[in-house]
Amino acid sequence: MLSVSEAIRIVIEQARQLPVERVALERALGRVLAEDVRADSDLPPFDRAQMDGFAVRSADTQSAPVRLRVVGESAAGLGWHEEMRAGEAVRIMTGAPVPHGADSVQKVEVTGEGGGFVEIAEATREGQFIVPQASEVSAGETVLRKGETINAARMAALASFGCAQISVGARPRVAVLATGTELVRVDEKPAEDQIRDSNSFSIGAYAELSGAQVERLPLANDDPKVLRREIREAAARSDALILSGGVSMGVYDFTKTALRSLDAEIFFERVSLRPGKPTVFARLDNALVFGLPGNPVSVSVTFNLFARTALRAMQGDPLPALVEERAILTRTVKGSVERASYLPAILLTSEDGRLMAEPLKWGGSSDFVAFTRATALIIAPEGVRSVEAGEVVKIVRLPS
Repeated sequence: MLSVSEAIRIVIEQARQLPVERVALERALGRVLAEDVRADSDLPPFDRAQMDGFAVRSADTQSAPVRLRVVGESAAGLGWHEEMRAGEAVRIMTGAPVPHGADSVQKVEVTGEGGGFVEIAEATREGQFIVPQASEVSAGETVLRKGETINAARMAALASFGCAQISVGARPRVAVLATGTELVRVDEKPAEDQIRDSNSFSIGAYAELSGAQVERLPLANDDPKVLRREIREAAARSDALILSGGVSMGVYDFTKTALRSLDAEIFFERVSLRPGKPTVFARLDNALVFGLPGNPVSVSVTFNLFARTALRAMQGDPLPALVEERAILTRTVKGSVERASYLPAILLTSEDGRLMAEPLKWGGSSDFVAFTRATALIIAPEGVRSVEAGEVVKIVRLPS
């Protein structure tokens, strides 16, 4: 069996980057930048006041308290653009341009204004409460780099530098197909021996969080001919097809058989992973195909380790796989001699600021209710029977 790291390497190797497209800034959230972004102006574009108060010459305030003549006002969007002279002050608001001739700002709390004059109660120092022009960014400087994902803070940066249109990686078209005669739609009441489909919804949600466009297909039963047709048709119009169920060794597990009959190129069909050993990864025509185990927790683990990685790589993310971090285990967990274990956990921060991983009590790969609380997966390496409380463990965060 392949190790998890080797399986991820194969996924990245096979995930071809999709074409670049231009989108309006308002549609760019969550997309992967396909170009470096440079500042088209200094930031701030002028010396900017940090406080409401008065712009002054620091030399005029050294014998404070002093009385200065108020000669104007500078507000955000409406500056005072004359030359301020010795003995003068300009009323100023937070974010407004500092007038020429002033070299400091005194906050309004230590001033008193009346009769066209202001009394400055405390001396200022040169540069006080002023953000100098270009102190944050200089025109022409790279502010965002190709491969970064556009989040809310980066949206603000793009808007500030006039990026009304931006080049990003195209969103993968993902088809989601849950298989199994035992499944019924979410709006149906299950009969005896049936269950409602949940995998289509978790896979679809994870795929959307990964940046994909998602098509949820009608449920597929265990008829090999029907399954083969649906796989072929979905793959023909998708960049990735994600199936759940039918990948194990049971009599009614037809997914691998269907893929082979369609001449799909199968890269792997078992991974040294708990839960999620019978994960299938293949290519059919131009579509990547993931066959995930049917148990809901296995679906979540294998999607985020493998399918998410492919979808992020398709968009140009230079680090598409989940990033491993380290945390301190709060309670002993059982591992597996044969496979690496990825166990659900909640991440906490200790009083001294250390990252802690608290294992969830769960009943195995079908216990999706307990898994709803998970924010991360604890990694117990292959060959390790147990990891003791207090040990440092590797973890990966679950997307949310």
